[in-house]
Parts: sequence; structure tokens; C-alpha cells
Amino acid sequence: MSAGSAGSALTPEPRGWRFWLAPQMLMCISLGFSSGLPLFILYNLLSAWLRAEGVNLKDIGLFALVGFPYTWKFVWSPLMDRFSMPLGRRRGWMLTTQVLAMLAVAALGLFSPATELRTIVLLAGALAFFSASQDIVIDAYRREMLSDHQQAPGTAVFVNAYKLSTLVPGSLALILSDHMAWSLVFLITALFMLPGILTTLLMKEPPLYGIPPKNLRDAVVLPLREFFQRRGLRGALLVLAFIFFYKLGDSMATALATPFYIDLGFTRTEIGLVAKNAGLWASLAGGLLGAFWLERTGVYRGLWVFGVLQLFAILGFAALAWLTEQYGLSVLVLGLVIGLEAFAVGLGTAAFTAYIAETTDPRYTATQFALFTSLAAVPRTFINASTGYIVELTGWLDFFMICFVLGLPGMLLLSRIAPWNGNSAFTTGSKS
Repeated sequence: MSAGSAGSALTPEPRGWRFWLAPQMLMCISLGFSSGLPLFILYNLLSAWLRAEGVNLKDIGLFALVGFPYTWKFVWSPLMDRFSMPLGRRRGWMLTTQVLAMLAVAALGLFSPATELRTIVLLAGALAFFSASQDIVIDAYRREMLSDHQQAPGTAVFVNAYKLSTLVPGSLALILSDHMAWSLVFLITALFMLPGILTTLLMKEPPLYGIPPKNLRDAVVLPLREFFQRRGLRGALLVLAFIFFYKLGDSMATALATPFYIDLGFTRTEIGLVAKNAGLWASLAGGLLGAFWLERTGVYRGLWVFGVLQLFAILGFAALAWLTEQYGLSVLVLGLVIGLEAFAVGLGTAAFTAYIAETTDPRYTATQFALFTSLAAVPRTFINASTGYIVELTGWLDFFMICFVLGLPGMLLLSRIAPWNGNSAFTTGSKS
């Protein structure tokens, strides 16, 4: 029995607008925002602050290494399955990581990049660790709190709120920095963690499925044993391959998106205006449509439809390169390409995250979820490091065609792990 099944079987779930205003769905909005905020602080606000304070680009580039905790979070995730905190196994860890992340953000602004860069590096690394740890327990909490009918649309809402959080460090904080000291900017930004903290305090602890691991050895071994026994060796490897490949092509194609636009001849102002408008809002629209689609048809069909759109988004980059070479620059075409890519990613990420949730066992949610999401982050963290070399060898047009080809294996694996007419644990269409 999966998380939430027992409760939903006894109490009929609301439909229509009541479904979307259920406490569990509102929880997804708040925790999604709380989960995304630290990541965008690290990758948007931190680099802008350092550059504004005169730090050279080489040193700023090295700050990307603080993202390692997001790839290696599966290493300490068994601790969060094994040990409980005063508020409970899930809420206790959530509150601890959220408060520590908030304090780390506020502390960043107390130091000067010119004279205390090493301290800032340590704080940024600590923030990444607290943020990745928060992701572990929030993913587990969401998996256990939502009923089967709520899982797919709830995940889509969560992903949407995750992306929306970029407006704080990527827009509001930058505007504030023109009018007040950076220390105050970081303090105000840190306070946006409070809604997530309040949600943690108000929501109840999820139901307990089975007996928690009795020791650390069980916390590490049992989740892996359960997954391979449930799927079989061949089936488990197919699932892991799918998780690795499904977003590979799209991830590589977007790794150098901004340098690609600059190389074509677009100005930074044009890129910034188009990306903020066409990109962000198209991504949010994709997330909203994904939530409604998954609520009606389920995860498997979402993976198929949204996966095809991801592939077309990659071809959009190739078309932009070709059209610019043939007919010159067009801001309209740039906006269409950025909008299509953001829209498709909003859809694909919602279905993909919902599938990962379905693949976990409620008894070992934190460890299995962390393992799968860490595997999904490998292309973004390591393979994307090679994209610059590939572009140098092939040029932009051929590079995007390579990305398109690399996106095909994930789609081909769908027939084995998520057949179009198959019934996933979170299929909702029959219940609507």
C-alpha cells in the first residue's frame, strides 16, 4: 500500500476547486517555495552579489562547486530515515534544516567578499548542505502525506512553487540591492523561509508505514534491497537508466543557453527581458497545465506527452541557430524558443518528479527518493561540464542535434517502465 492509500480509501477526496484547496495541496505550494529558495539564492543572488563587490569571474565560477551536496545527498539520507527529532521523524528534520538554511542566508550578508571570501565559501557550502537536506525530508514528507490521487498533481504544484521562488533572489533581492545594504538584502531574503517553517509547524506528521529502520545498517541496506527485490535486477536497472536519461538531452541543451544566445548576437538586455518574461511565465504555465493533466490522466501518459515536448524544445534551439544564420537575429524567435523550452521543462519536470515519487517505497522514502533525485542530478552536475568542449568541436547546430539524440533513450525506455496504457500507482483519471 502506498502513502495515503489507507486514508483516501476511508474518506472520499474532494473534487473540483476543493481538491486544489485541500491542506495537502496548499502544503505543496509552501514547501515547494521553501525548497527552491536556497538553491536560487546560491545560483542567482550569490553570483550577482559577488560580481557587484568586485570578485573576479574565475572565483565566482568556482562557487558552482558548492552544489555537490545536491548530487551526494543520498549519502546521509539514511540518517533521516533512521533517526527522529522532537517534532517527529519528518517534521523535526524539516524544521531543523529550514531554520539552519534561513540563518545561513542571513549570515552571508554579514561578511565582505573583498576580505572574507573564504568565510563566504564555507557559508555557501553550509547553505547547500542544509538545502539539500531539506529537499530529502520534504520529498519524503510529500510522498507520505499525499494520497495516491493527490501525488501527481501535488508534485506538479510543488514544482511550480519551486520555480516561482526564483523571483525572490533573482528579481526582488536585486532590486532591493540598489537601495539598501547587502546585509539587509540577505536578511529580507532569508525571511522568505518563514512560510515553509510555519507550514512545518502547522502540518501534522505523516502516517508511519511499516517499522522504521532499527539501525544505520538497515537504513542503508533495506531501501536498496527492497527496490531491487520489488523490481528485479533487470527492472531496477531499467528504472535507473530511465531516471538518468529522461532529462539528459534537455539538461545538456540548456547548460550553455545564455552563452549560445550571446554568440548568436543578442544583447544581454534582450536576453534578460525575454528570459524573465517568456521563460519564467511559460515555465509556470507549463507547471499549472501539468498539474491539471496529471490529475486527469496520471503519470505514465504525462511522461510520454511531456517527453515529446521536451524533445521538440531541443529542436527549437537548433532551429534558432539555423534561422539566425540564414535570416539574422529575431527577438520574436528567441522568445518563442525560450518560451517553448521553459513550458516543456515545466511539464516534463512535474511528470518526472511524480514518477520518482511513485517508484519509492513509503517505508524508505527519504533514502530512495534522495538516491533517485541524486542520480537525476548527475547529468546536470558532471556531464554538462563537457558541453563547452562539444560545442567547440561541433558548433551550435550539431551540438543541439546531439542533445536531441541523447534525449531519445529515455523516451525509448518508456515502453518498458511506463507503457501508455499501463496503470501507475498514481493514475488518477479513473477517479476523477
